[in-house]
Amino acid sequence: MSEVNSLADGWGKKWPAPAKLNLMLRIIGRRPDGYHLLQTVFQMLELCDWLSFYPVEDEGVSLKNPIPGVPEQDDLTVRAAKLLKKHTGCHQGVCIEIEKILPMGGGLGGGSSDAATTLVVLNHLWELGLSVDELMLLGLELGADVPVFVFGYSAWGEGVGERLTAISLPEQWVVIVKPECHVNTKEIFCAEGLTRDSKPIKIADFIAGDDRNDCAQVVSKIYQPVEDALKALSFYAEARLTGTGACVFAQFGSKEAAEVAFNALSLDWQVFLTKGLNRSPLYRMLE
Repeated sequence: MSEVNSLADGWGKKWPAPAKLNLMLRIIGRRPDGYHLLQTVFQMLELCDWLSFYPVEDEGVSLKNPIPGVPEQDDLTVRAAKLLKKHTGCHQGVCIEIEKILPMGGGLGGGSSDAATTLVVLNHLWELGLSVDELMLLGLELGADVPVFVFGYSAWGEGVGERLTAISLPEQWVVIVKPECHVNTKEIFCAEGLTRDSKPIKIADFIAGDDRNDCAQVVSKIYQPVEDALKALSFYAEARLTGTGACVFAQFGSKEAAEVAFNALSLDWQVFLTKGLNRSPLYRMLE
């Protein structure tokens, strides 16, 4: 597959695929198909993977730098591009390059965000004209977290996390610690001790401070590295689990306070210093 030399209108540019945090996660029931019904709050982060897209002379979809251990056809960006082509009948091809910053299996949404950026950017570059709502529906076929990254705002999420309402949140500094483990989300949702009947709350309840994560206790019990990370981070601020983890995070009122925690924890942990955002940097770049 050979790349087309002419790069314009965003081809070859680095496009952001931002991380997210789940600032709250409640499990309020289950659907007949076994999926859990959730209430959650997503916040976008400045921390990003970076994707570049290159036009090719044929109709193929490929990766410039496949992730070791992940077959190319299973990569979410490849699947997203192929799904977009199939849905629209597009005959153009693309080679995708990923600069991977976000840790895999950490609960920051890296793979889902990469897929969302692929859908949004290729819809733009290929001039397909799909609406955000149409792209969100396509994204849901790839994973429950993909729609929020297509949506592009910090959001209150319900259903399996795909029914979204934009909300405005404090854009605080954040320190994220990635323990040396991958949490198996299916294992957590199947765990005996998991609360599955939390009372639904309203956005106002979350704003007032109800930010419980129903998965936190179970994850900490099963995965000792997560428990250790929570203890280490809690020395500096309230430490919380994002989604089902494995990453834990704390929010800070100033960059200086966040840097103190980041510098100290970096001696023993994989740590990220970033900032919360209400608007995805992907859409800021598109605009």
